[in-house]
Amino acid sequence: MNLSTRAQNIEPSATLKASTKAKQLQAQGKDILSLTVGEPDFATPETIQNAAIEVIKNGKASYYTATAGIPELRQAIVEYLEKFYHVTYTPSQTIVTDGAKYALYLVFQAILDEGDEVIIPTPYWVSYSEQIKLAQGRSVFVETTSAQNFQVMVEQLEAARTPRTKAILLNSPSNPTGMIYSKLQLKEIGEWAVAHDILIIADDIYGRLVYGEETFTPIVSLSEKIKEQTIIINGVSKTYAMTGWRIGFAVGNQTIINAMIDIASQATSNPTAVSQYAAVEALVGDQTKVEEMRQAFEIRRNTMFEALQEIPGFDVLLPAGAFYFFPNVQQTLELCGYTDVDDFVDDLLYEANVAVVTGKAFGAAQHIRLSYAADQQTLDEAVARIKKFVEKKQKK
Repeated sequence: MNLSTRAQNIEPSATLKASTKAKQLQAQGKDILSLTVGEPDFATPETIQNAAIEVIKNGKASYYTATAGIPELRQAIVEYLEKFYHVTYTPSQTIVTDGAKYALYLVFQAILDEGDEVIIPTPYWVSYSEQIKLAQGRSVFVETTSAQNFQVMVEQLEAARTPRTKAILLNSPSNPTGMIYSKLQLKEIGEWAVAHDILIIADDIYGRLVYGEETFTPIVSLSEKIKEQTIIINGVSKTYAMTGWRIGFAVGNQTIINAMIDIASQATSNPTAVSQYAAVEALVGDQTKVEEMRQAFEIRRNTMFEALQEIPGFDVLLPAGAFYFFPNVQQTLELCGYTDVDDFVDDLLYEANVAVVTGKAFGAAQHIRLSYAADQQTLDEAVARIKKFVEKKQKK
């Protein structure tokens, strides 16, 4: 039987593919250190676990919920945005989804017709372009570089705009670079989008994971017009160490949200009930553990940054947020005799027993991505192995 053209053309997630390969080798008894996925190594805070246990015991988690989510969670999302974004929405402007990834999928399905274009600054998260492809849209990539701190400029956006431009994707803090846009930069981008009636899709999933003197500015907080032009994508996975619970959400224009709800009703029905009740506690409950985890990530970031700079050829920026390093390894490739970053990544896995993700998946073939959402011992040993591997390859 022949597969659909859609199925034949889709690429698997590069991060999940790398993680799966690492897990397969670990299952075979290999001592693999994986820096592949953006998954906090912390357990979900106990208050959230207890909230889930309670709803299981009282039977509330036993039944279907509304497609858009339980009323308590939609209200919690609104309250969360009032507290951390300083903006006001109604519960009807929200949809709860099976992870933030599915919220992105739904918004593309809701807004794109065949040939419609979405502008994506590169480097970019691996699933954006494939989800747009699934909606029969077209990704228009706008390259940013480390020299501009991986921040796209309005002039670049304008050069990429066409009559088919439907939306722009903004991910701040960024996966994979950890870059954060300033308030001024976001205002300029937001006003440009409003002027040309281009939807802003604001992927804010790492908004609570910011370090040093940096601050996260929600683009929806800058003006009412920008807010009306924006769909927020967020969730509980990264901030609350709840990746396995699979709860994301989208907030914004009522017409778009309604369309997303209709599509979801024919796809997944509702997100898991028990996870929704747990997410209520996450969003409106005690936030102490969030700050403790954030501080731990910041310590790891600082320690790992110093160690990465000792690896020959690594050109690495200090990330302002999220939990990834995205070094340019072009000089390292040349020092070690590689012409392709994929070969370097493969040899790191099979010879140094360290799993990382190729930068090609993020639209940056001279880079690799390393997650520091792992314990300090793992990070220290992984970087030491990479350094030893590079130094050994240099001698040949």
